[in-house]
Amino acid sequence: MYDTIIIGGGPGGYLAAERLGQAKKKVLVIEAASLGGTCLNAGCIPTKTLLNAAKHYVHAQEAHKYGLTLTGVSFDWGRIQRWKTEVVEKLRAGLESQMKGYGVTLAAGRGAIREAPSGDRPGTVQVALPAGGTEEHTCRTILVAPGSVPVLPPLPGIHNNPAVVDSTGLLAIETVPEKLVVIGGGVIGVEFAGLFAHLGTEVTVIEMTEEILPFMDHEQAPLFRRTMKKVRFKLGCRVEEIRQGTVHLVTKEGNRETLEADKVLMAVGRKAVLDTWGAKAAGVDSGPRGIMVDDRMRTNVPGIWAAGDVTGKSLLAHAAYRMAEVAVADILRYVDGTPKEPNRMRYDAVPWAVYGITEAAGVGITEQEAAVKGIPILKASLPMRRSGRFVAENTFAGQGAVKVIADAGSRRILGVHGVGAYASEFIWGGAVLIEQELSIEEVQQLIFPHPTVGELIRDAVWELA
Repeated sequence: MYDTIIIGGGPGGYLAAERLGQAKKKVLVIEAASLGGTCLNAGCIPTKTLLNAAKHYVHAQEAHKYGLTLTGVSFDWGRIQRWKTEVVEKLRAGLESQMKGYGVTLAAGRGAIREAPSGDRPGTVQVALPAGGTEEHTCRTILVAPGSVPVLPPLPGIHNNPAVVDSTGLLAIETVPEKLVVIGGGVIGVEFAGLFAHLGTEVTVIEMTEEILPFMDHEQAPLFRRTMKKVRFKLGCRVEEIRQGTVHLVTKEGNRETLEADKVLMAVGRKAVLDTWGAKAAGVDSGPRGIMVDDRMRTNVPGIWAAGDVTGKSLLAHAAYRMAEVAVADILRYVDGTPKEPNRMRYDAVPWAVYGITEAAGVGITEQEAAVKGIPILKASLPMRRSGRFVAENTFAGQGAVKVIADAGSRRILGVHGVGAYASEFIWGGAVLIEQELSIEEVQQLIFPHPTVGELIRDAVWELA
């Protein structure tokens, strides 16, 4: 019998397995596809590998601006794809080695709860094996982490259409399309748009709302969009249907237009996996976005926890990591029966990032969210050109800004947002300021290394004084 069976081997699942293995617990991870989940195999890692190749290509084309002479700059998509595959396989092998090192057992197949744990009675999880047949395992606790899948809207013409792909399909294409239409201006759509635009593809992004990345601060979203000069954006537009490679849309003025494309990327979001792992059989409650959990990642069924995208709380790999750690802390309290200070999941300090030739990142509330909540704020925004390192390393020195938001009453830092190079690398600092509930005066006493782009956070805080 296992101490814990984990359904899903993505970030939430494998990180929980590591932590439980470190605690010397007997753990089984059941994964239907490949260990690492969407993030490692068809999301975060492969997309960043391709984006890095595009960055090198762009930097090589711009080398003359830095006094360097390069001739015959070109790219080989086949070699880029092989590098992507090599990176994914290398990381997956490393992850499998980590699991072995922690004594975690891996099972290939689709896991489904047959009976929830109850008191001294163990729970039962069935594994549908790839080659056919099933096997059953018993356990004291269960962690559900099956992840999410792309959303396919009910649009005429998207099914059985070779021109229409989701993010997984676009990652696997054999040739770079001449024309790409992206339906959806969220993170996935914007990242792919930037990638292919810089490889020479004619890219158009169609977004129903008035701005891309609607969760971003309303001052920074248009700033980020303007950095993507090679991408055409159709905002406030609604797609009616797709016929082969022709996208039919209605503009915000009510006019009908068509766009031709070699590939059409459906990037309108993702949804939690709720229907394959026995939620109903176990009596686990779910809401419109995902499994219902408390701040310790407990479901309504004692002995069953959930982490990651399946909760619908935050569809980010690093959020899944933290959810897994919180769940593991509570699982250990449950299994060992020893009182410990509980970990609790907080979502107000979960950072996000959008990757590309130019990056964007943020953490905490935006100015518009503060207005909705009725919080009086202090705010300061500094252009990236105030950073010596940014100017030294970027020919587009005028692009980007860092914005900091603080509570006008308590003077606590509530939000940090950035558009520009290295935004994804320095945003963790903003998360610390919010998590630790630091005030303007406390941040002013911190020493940031110079020259860095991240020190603009401190400079912006001084503007709040």
